[in-house]
Amino acid sequence: MTRYVIITPVRDEEKFIESTIESVRRQTVPPVEWVIVDDGSTDRTGELLDNAAATLPWLRIVHRVDRGFRKPGGGVMEAFYAGYNGVQHQDWEFLVKLDGDLTFAPDYFEKCFDYFRRDPKLGIGGGEIHHEVVGELKLEQNPRFHVRGATKIYKRACWETIGGLWPDPGWDTIDEVKANMLGWHTYSFGDLPLLHHRFTGSEGGILRDRIKHGKVCYISGYHPLFVVASCLRRLAQKPYVLGAGAILYGFLKAHVIRTRRLEDRSYVAYIRSQQLRRLFGMQSIWR
Repeated sequence: MTRYVIITPVRDEEKFIESTIESVRRQTVPPVEWVIVDDGSTDRTGELLDNAAATLPWLRIVHRVDRGFRKPGGGVMEAFYAGYNGVQHQDWEFLVKLDGDLTFAPDYFEKCFDYFRRDPKLGIGGGEIHHEVVGELKLEQNPRFHVRGATKIYKRACWETIGGLWPDPGWDTIDEVKANMLGWHTYSFGDLPLLHHRFTGSEGGILRDRIKHGKVCYISGYHPLFVVASCLRRLAQKPYVLGAGAILYGFLKAHVIRTRRLEDRSYVAYIRSQQLRRLFGMQSIWR
């Protein structure tokens, strides 16, 4: 049996956490350990987690004190590492970062690990995120190399090579770019859907999410031309001009105030070269 551990940071997830727990409980290949970190929930999340842990021997709960607000990106990583640093089973082969508002098939992890077995250079993988829109499942589109932060599986050798995760917003792009730069493959599994019960970035509203995206572009070392091209492409998506402007605003603001970002020249050179290749229609990790 494949040995894997799951880390799940949650905050105020009483509506969905029981469904996620049930999805993991029904897996044909169960985890050796699952650590759910209650990041200061103010609803019944903590109570529901404690009740579940009383019935599942491989489930442990870590309760954190409420900081008084939701801290996008950085708060998730604080909670993630609170769980990771307390993992008891250190002989794991795969590490999973899983959100607490997902549901998926009983053979999800079994089939995910089949991908890793077929591709020895696969370092980061996971299923594709879908949302239910008017009774139909709608795929959340992403670049070819990207695996959504809501469901990431790290092969141990890759995890150790990239040195873990960046502790601030942008972590779920930086990890994959570093992995590709170091010779690993990263991609989503198109035939393994997960239902995400909350739209990505919906907690703070779409404009705040776009501003955050612009900030992440700066933190992740994006080429300015690639950011401008991304803004132009967003003009065709709601909220059209406001959404595109919000991305550019987030990027420029982060530049002006000198937001902390990854200072790794080889990384920045690699991601910008890949983005320029994409802009000029050449093969890249984007396509």
